[in-house]
Amino acid sequence: MTRLLFVIPLILAASASSAQQQGREACTRDASRFCRKYLDQGDQAVLACLKEHRGRLTRTCQQTLVSHGQ
Repeated sequence: MTRLLFVIPLILAASASSAQQQGREACTRDASRFCRKYLDQGDQAVLACLKEHRGRLTRTCQQTLVSHGQ
């Protein structure tokens, strides 16, 4: 039982990490195109920039933002 309680958070963290990686891959081109100056300021700054340019993003990136609640 103790092992199970230890493994569950690891699985959840891996799932969140995988989803975040997929989101990065879907929006990498858009981020470098529209948000280059924010790339060194962290994920939240880039996310805010992507939201500002939502209408100009690729369909894949737009769908990724929506599927992640953004």
